[in-house]
Amino acid sequence: MNPINTILQRYPAIILDGAMATELEQRGCDLDDPLWSARVLLDNPSLIQQVHTDYFAAGADCAISASYQATFQGFARRGLGVEAAANLMRRAVRLAVEARNSFWAVGANRANRPRPIVAASVGPYGAFLHDGSEYRGDYGLTEDELMDFHRPRMAVLADAGADILAIETIPCLVEAVAITRLLREFPGTSVWISFSAKDGAHICNGESFAACAALVSAHPQVAAVGINCTPPQFVADLVTAARRVTDTPIVVYPNSGEIYHAEGRRWSGVAGSTAYGAQARQWYAAGAQIIGGCCRTGPDHIREIAKILRNAER
Repeated sequence: MNPINTILQRYPAIILDGAMATELEQRGCDLDDPLWSARVLLDNPSLIQQVHTDYFAAGADCAISASYQATFQGFARRGLGVEAAANLMRRAVRLAVEARNSFWAVGANRANRPRPIVAASVGPYGAFLHDGSEYRGDYGLTEDELMDFHRPRMAVLADAGADILAIETIPCLVEAVAITRLLREFPGTSVWISFSAKDGAHICNGESFAACAALVSAHPQVAAVGINCTPPQFVADLVTAARRVTDTPIVVYPNSGEIYHAEGRRWSGVAGSTAYGAQARQWYAAGAQIIGGCCRTGPDHIREIAKILRNAER
């Protein structure tokens, strides 16, 4: 049985962690690098493990590994060979697993919650390009070409000790279909697939989110489908649209609500954790059962979600 269903059979919701990269920046890391958070796998892996631990302490039931930007092609640009790159991907998962195991070993941490799971992050092709195309989906690649890109990384991460693969921030249906076609090569692996969206009805390249959700959720290895790295004001409508077309669990982890200015690589606006928790209540009411945070969310945001959802009733 997939780990999502295992937890949801006993608990009303699964609480995800929050951002990794922007949380590392908050803690002093310079991520102005094509490797983004994967750079810290090289420079300061213990800090990644501490971030995972802090999210578990805030109430997260799932840690997402720092492998979003970790690709063989990206590491090759830094002079790392295939085996060194694969070892760093495995390290990303191991850091999350070790943080989970240490947290769960303390009996006081087990009250009224499931044993946390670890999701190995698989970012989109556009994340490797590091040009913002994960928010456009204008790759110009075929399904077969996207399968060739994702295959070696998925092979490593599927065998690295995670409970599930988090296929994240997918901006176009062709990439999602490529992933589902690849799953036949990893028959024992469960995944969730989350898209990035530009409004309350469409993923980033303009395709209908409902149509995408209906198609990918039909695959037996897709344990959940949903949205991440998207402005929170769109999420309730997106959840409602997905719930109309699928019974598969819905996962949502939007951004904080702040606005990113790509030209200056800066964020503006304010997004309080209390308000984010209140929005999470709305997403849950709309039908989402797996809820966390993406860019600019941190442990305080996850703590607010946990306060609301830990004892929620469906």
